[in-house]
Amino acid sequence: MFGYMFFGWFCEKGLKQGVFWAVMIYLVGALNDVLAKFLGNRLHAVEIAFFRFFFSAIIVLIPMLRSLKIGQNLFKSNIHGLHITRGVLGALALGLCCYSVNIMPLAENTTILFSEALFMLPLTAIFLKEKVSKISVLATVIGFLGLVLMFRPKSENINILAFIPTIAAFLFAVMNIIIKKMVDNKENTLTMLFYFGLYATVMSAMVLHKYWAVPNLHELLLIFLLGIGANLIQLFIFLAYRATTASSISPIRYVELPFAVLFGLIFFNQIPDITTIIGAALIITGTFVASRKSR
Repeated sequence: MFGYMFFGWFCEKGLKQGVFWAVMIYLVGALNDVLAKFLGNRLHAVEIAFFRFFFSAIIVLIPMLRSLKIGQNLFKSNIHGLHITRGVLGALALGLCCYSVNIMPLAENTTILFSEALFMLPLTAIFLKEKVSKISVLATVIGFLGLVLMFRPKSENINILAFIPTIAAFLFAVMNIIIKKMVDNKENTLTMLFYFGLYATVMSAMVLHKYWAVPNLHELLLIFLLGIGANLIQLFIFLAYRATTASSISPIRYVELPFAVLFGLIFFNQIPDITTIIGAALIITGTFVASRKSR
């Protein structure tokens, strides 16, 4: 009874459980950025993304094959169109992320990727029919002002590189809508993980020959860990969406910033500048207020 009072929320669907899984999403995501940045010292973003998807699919393939022995065919799906669409978008989004994390400071890259939550609010209203208030709209505009600030419009050299993680953020938001549709359709978690890895691997393999470099054993280990992390992120997303609504957990995204700042300082001696801090504050404020008012 005593333990249930403190941890009962972990066994019951609701906001608290959704928030927990959302925090885990962004912790693992920040760690994956560190791995990708280390790998980017020699390997191209396309190759990093390819191996991330490849190992992600291989890891899930084992329990998928075992399911056949007990008469449960997890390879069967009635929504292959959504799987293919998600795989294509995932290959593009993760490729952009692997590239941007190697050309920008971790904190700045993470801050721009926060805009995924801003894109999620109008997308959930359009495609998931979730309620969005007028205050939510105003707060979203404030968040987008923070995103614009990340482009440093008043400086002599506008930060064109900021477009890369911005596009990735939009693609991630669209993918989250697709995931929500799959969850509502009762699609098996392993099925979603496998087909995402499979189709994203095929997509990235189409251009892999242009950027190929033979990875050494150390890089293969890091890539394998990247694949495990990719599956964990997807699993946590599924668990979060099963626990609560998409708009409820969207503001939790900002917890990734402390992780990114900490890891950037520890591993790469990076300290965010004032523009990144102000931009992050506006984006976080916008997404937090908007999501609170949309429930």
